[in-house]
Parts: sequence; C-alpha cells; structure tokens
Amino acid sequence: MESWRGFLMAAAMGAVLAPVILARELPEWPPRWPDEEGPVLTDPSDSTPVSELQPVVSLNEPDKVPERDFAQLVSGLEEAAPAPLAPVPESTLAKESAAVVRPCPAACPDRWTIPQPRFLERLGIRVGGWLEQGITFNAQEPPDQFNGPVATNDLDHEYQMNQLWLYFDRPADNGGCGWAWGGHVDMMYGTDWRFGINNGLEDRINGLQTYGMVLPQFYLELAYNRLSVKMGHFAGILDYEAVPGPMNPFYSHSYSYGYTVPQLVTGMLFDYRLTPLLSFQAGFHRGWMQFEDNNDRLDFMGGVKWHSEDNRLSVAYAVSAGPQDDAANQDRFVYSLVVQWQMTERFKYVLVHNLGTENRAAPGGQDAEWYGLNQYFLYTINPCWSAGMRVEWLRDDDGVRIAGPGNIPGIRAWSGRGFAGNFYEITWGLNWRPNGNWLVRPEIRWDWYDGLAGPTGLPFDGGSSDSQLTFAVDAIFTF
Repeated sequence: MESWRGFLMAAAMGAVLAPVILARELPEWPPRWPDEEGPVLTDPSDSTPVSELQPVVSLNEPDKVPERDFAQLVSGLEEAAPAPLAPVPESTLAKESAAVVRPCPAACPDRWTIPQPRFLERLGIRVGGWLEQGITFNAQEPPDQFNGPVATNDLDHEYQMNQLWLYFDRPADNGGCGWAWGGHVDMMYGTDWRFGINNGLEDRINGLQTYGMVLPQFYLELAYNRLSVKMGHFAGILDYEAVPGPMNPFYSHSYSYGYTVPQLVTGMLFDYRLTPLLSFQAGFHRGWMQFEDNNDRLDFMGGVKWHSEDNRLSVAYAVSAGPQDDAANQDRFVYSLVVQWQMTERFKYVLVHNLGTENRAAPGGQDAEWYGLNQYFLYTINPCWSAGMRVEWLRDDDGVRIAGPGNIPGIRAWSGRGFAGNFYEITWGLNWRPNGNWLVRPEIRWDWYDGLAGPTGLPFDGGSSDSQLTFAVDAIFTF
C-alpha cells in the first residue's frame, strides 16, 4: 500500500504540473550542439532553411551513420544521452517567429576549443573537455556538512571542483557500410571521483582524499555495416542522466541515477540497428563499478531503443542482471524504462521508471526490492536561457540502495544507509549560456523522506531530519 501511495503521489504531481507548463508553449530543451558550431538552439526566429539544419538521425538515409553531436562527442555516451529530436518544419518556424522575442543571438559563434595536436588530427582523434565547479547551500546547515543522499553536490557551504574532464575521441564511422574502428578515453579529476570508484581501478589510483582521479571510459569500438561493438570500460545504458556534467539538465543528480542503476561497467556491448527506427543492444560486464571482477561471474546488459518516424517520441528499455556479492549468491536484476516525448514544438517531457531486485540482500537474508518514478519537464525560454523541473519518487523497500560513499572506509562523504522507505525530491533549475563555452545552472531542490530511520538516524541534517532544502549553482566551461 505504501508503494502505491508513493507512486500515485508522484504521478499526480506530474499530472497537475504538466498542463501548467504546456500552456506556455516553450521551446525544446536541452539544445542541439553541433560538433563544430558550439551550443546552438533551433530558434523559431532564425531564418536558416530547414535543409541546412543538421538532423541527428537521418531518416532518409538509414545506412548512413550521422556525425556525433556535442553531447555524444564529449563523452561517447550515446546510450546515456538519447539523441535530440529532428528539426521542426520550416513552416512551423515561420509561424512561431513573430511570437518569440530573442534577447540574445540564436547561436554562439565565439566558442573556443583547445588547439588540436596535428598527430592526433591525422589519426582522426579529437581532444576536448570541460571544467565544472559549483557550491551548494543547505538551509538547515547540517552539523556533518553533508547534504545527505544528494549527489554529487554533497558538500554544504563548500566550493567543489566537481569535474576537470579531458577526453580523446575517434568515432567508429563506417558510413553505414564496411569496417571502421574508433575509441574513446576519458580522464576526470575532482570531487565527483568519490561517486565513481571502481573496484580495482580508482581505489588503486587514489588515496582517501576529497579530490581524486577517475577514468570514466576507455574503450575500443569496431563497426561493421549496422553492427558496432564496444570493448573496455564504458558507461551503462540505463536511466536518462549521465556521469558527464554538461549532459544533464541539473547540477544535482536524481536518486534513480545515483543509486539504482550501474553507471560504469567493464565488458563488451553490441549494438545492432535493425531499422532506422529500431536498434538492439546486448553484452556482458563484470558487475556494477567493477573493473576487476570480485566474483568471476559475468553480468548481462541489454536493451532496445525505438523512436517514431517524426522523431518526437522515443522509448528505451534496458536491463542489467548478475550477482554482485563476493560469493556470487546475490543475483541483482534492474530494468530502466525511459520515454521522451516532444509534446509540442516548445516543451519536452521525460519519464523514467526503474525497478530492481536482489536475492538475499535484505536484513535476515530476505530478497530486496526498489523502484521509482522520475519525471522531467524541460523547456527553453530563448537561445540563452533554459528552465526545467524534476519530480521524483523512489521507494527503497528494504533499505539496501540509498547508501553514501562515506560507507567506504576513509572516504570523506555522507555515510547514511539502511533507509527502508520513500524518498521524494523536486528540483527547479535554470540553464544560462552567455556564450559558446559557459553554462551556468542555478537550482533549488527540496528533498523529503517517509520511512524508518536507519542505523545513522534519518537521511538529512546529520541524521536528525526527514527533509531538507538546498540552493546550488554550478558553472561549466567547455573547451
């Protein structure tokens, strides 16, 4: 009964808020970022012919592999960041142009990129990155100086350099026919390393400090006709959010992405595009955040992705299954359903539903279960300003999923755990892009909890409160 009450509450909040936002008829968000032009929005007042606008997915040439957009290039996380929708018809742009006032340029032509080494250019490898830094203020000023289970801006009243990121990328582009090879390498230094510790990798690189280095991805990619395969260390394919900061609509992360799905895995993943609208993924990995396998048992990871012919609706379903404990006795299964719907030319709605189970993981050797519903309401005010709201409910039936990195001995982070109950959060945020390099994201977030206290007390205010209000802002400089 508790779970259904939480589910209905989250769904009701979305149903009430959606008509209010729909009535505003605001543009799509996040924007499309072409590889070479910097962050560019499809602005209704722009006079560029539709034929010159570059769609991310070509419906007319299904055998041709399109060039990567910015979100894909900076991280190689195509699965974690579903492709934006195709450009709207020219007639629609003309009709809307009179109703939109543009206070800033439709494009950001002054985007700066770091000089590309000649020897890497000859190999088809591109270098880039970003610096993400921010600060969060907790209205309760918790005595432990942690913002509870909020990730990854978890430190209260303290500057965080979350990500200093450098990537090397070569796309495996075969034009839809024949062979091609590519690869991707990410290197990141910052406070976010505490949320990306892989067994046998980052725990060997770093000591027990607040700042450290992470290698989010390093993999080889081969393509043959419509089939491609990744081999190495790469991002999981579940949920809507992603590890790289610029690819997310908010500074803070959702509970669903932070605690209920595998973020980084090591293994092999096949991707086959059956039709221009439908593709399948299947592969194996060593376990959640496992660079060195702790139990010599492989996990399965696979999924299916579909989008409509007009590219306004997309559905992605993915699963991961396998034992995570050292003895390989506790099989963990999780699925993620992500639905993206361009409801109008100006408003985008995203629904995320995750559910997971784990055998013999609950206290007393019982089976554990967790599930939730996460909704995004995303829109663009103009080419420089975007806004959004995230409404989330997560049920941790047995208190096995919400646990801070501070439970790892010596890691400076929140150490709460064992909360059997319902977690809720609402986040309101803005995105400001003053030019082609900078992105500033202020946000207000309200979290509350309905359930039993854990071994360390309640989730917020150092264990003494079931709710908290935070104000945060980060600034990202891409290069």
